[in-house]
Amino acid sequence: MKFAKYALASAAATGLAFAALTALPTFAKEMTVMVGGAPMFPSKNIIQNAVNSKDHTTLVAAVKAADLVALSGKGPFTVFAPTNDAFAKLPAGTVETLLKPENKTQLTQVLTYHVVPGRITASDLAAMINKGGGKAMLKTVEGEDLSFGMKDGAIWVWDAKGDSAKITIKNVLQSNGVIHVIDTVLLPS
Repeated sequence: MKFAKYALASAAATGLAFAALTALPTFAKEMTVMVGGAPMFPSKNIIQNAVNSKDHTTLVAAVKAADLVALSGKGPFTVFAPTNDAFAKLPAGTVETLLKPENKTQLTQVLTYHVVPGRITASDLAAMINKGGGKAMLKTVEGEDLSFGMKDGAIWVWDAKGDSAKITIKNVLQSNGVIHVIDTVLLPS
């Protein structure tokens, strides 16, 4: 009889624990990274996550204007995602000009310059930088290269014009790749 009571109590406790776990919100079950005040779910794709970040509304508007639906595809992609503050550093009127329908080709070039094929984590980048003697080069979807190196304990990216961006949030895993948040918009030559 004692065993039956114990087994019943144990089963009830297990049931409650299971119910509590299943009642947790999705982000508590997944290893998420917070970006722009929103959890980035590894089970969602790049576009599904980016639309929730308050820090990436300009990037999302640009992706929509360029009609880059490929970023919601299978991938994998590595995206270096500039924040709203990064876009604000551009000369006045630049973003507005790029978002005009007649500038879709130029906007697409700028956006795809922030995308590298494959799922490249920060540790992958660091290994490439070490193997390259302090520098790594990756070809973007746009077709030009980005340079990577370490500076002040962080990974930095240099564009074709020599401007640099710091990776401020790394390894935001997605179902179709990874996002690294950067603090400057990169521009192809």
